[in-house]
Amino acid sequence: MSIIYMLLAISVVVALVFFVAFIVSVKKGQYDDTYTPSVRMLFDDELVKEKSAPTTPEPIEKSIQIKE
Repeated sequence: MSIIYMLLAISVVVALVFFVAFIVSVKKGQYDDTYTPSVRMLFDDELVKEKSAPTTPEPIEKSIQIKE
């Protein structure tokens, strides 16, 4: 039973180490996107579709053909 407590404590310490490393890397700007803003003006603007009059669906004719 004591091994479970030891493994639990080790896993909490490892999780805290990774969490602290993540926080430090975010504060240092590791995940900041510095490339996209400089090339954003080179991309074409998205085309906006014009709203057209709503179309009614064509009637569906159900035809049953019985082959003898």
